[in-house]
Amino acid sequence: MGNLKYGLYIPNFGESSYARTLAQLAADAENAGWDGFFLFDTIMYKRKLRAPMVDAFIALAAIAMNTKRIRIGTTVTPLARRRPWKVARETVSIDHLSNGRLILGVGLGDPPDVEFEAFGEDGNDKVRAEKLDEALDILVGLWSGDEFSYQGKHYRVDKAQFLPRPKQASRIPIWVGGFWPHKAPFRRASKWNGVIPLKLGATWRPEPEDLRPMLTYIKTLRTTTVPFDVAIIGFGQLEEQAKIEKIRLYAAEGMTWWLENLSSYRDSPEEMRGRIRKGPPRIS
Repeated sequence: MGNLKYGLYIPNFGESSYARTLAQLAADAENAGWDGFFLFDTIMYKRKLRAPMVDAFIALAAIAMNTKRIRIGTTVTPLARRRPWKVARETVSIDHLSNGRLILGVGLGDPPDVEFEAFGEDGNDKVRAEKLDEALDILVGLWSGDEFSYQGKHYRVDKAQFLPRPKQASRIPIWVGGFWPHKAPFRRASKWNGVIPLKLGATWRPEPEDLRPMLTYIKTLRTTTVPFDVAIIGFGQLEEQAKIEKIRLYAAEGMTWWLENLSSYRDSPEEMRGRIRKGPPRIS
């Protein structure tokens, strides 16, 4: 439990979502002892949403320049609606701006009708999953710094070489989000550096006991001893002691990151700042 990290899960929409505001909030988080600052990466979120919204990668660049220590990233980027070679350039740029602190969270994206079909893109789950897997392969190939070619069902790369490489020597860590009991996103996660587990149902958030079958399944598929993160998105409205007890239960089941969801403060930067400055709900 001593290695447990505490991050913030921040919407990229609402009055708190201007890039300058987010950069200031991230600095507050760093000063208050948080370990990470992660943004939604949504393009519209809901059809009837009438609120300011920022591009997550642009905001991360501002955050990178205004912090020195904390990890930063997306939770999650729907790769199927971004061109993977553009993402390769963007992520490496942010990784260098942050001096090697970027984590890229990826997933299919939800809801598909709003995030894809409203803009004429294919919202089919199977197609988006195929594009996600191909895009991940392309990212790693372009991050390598070597000449890279790729021929997939959806994407093609012909003898491209991207420099510089990421600042992080191994490469930028990739976390995969997905809903249990669907197995495909957890198979996908097993190939990379971490999982953001969700659960189908009213709350979409797994309980501590739900982690056991998820992580057992991933463990059977892992072929490397590289550290693997388990990031739980937890709501911040719980009373502090109850929250700490819940975190303790999650940690006992294998959670490595607690990401406190501050969505309820999205239209009040000052309230969000107040919660951030209280610091993380650390367990002993």
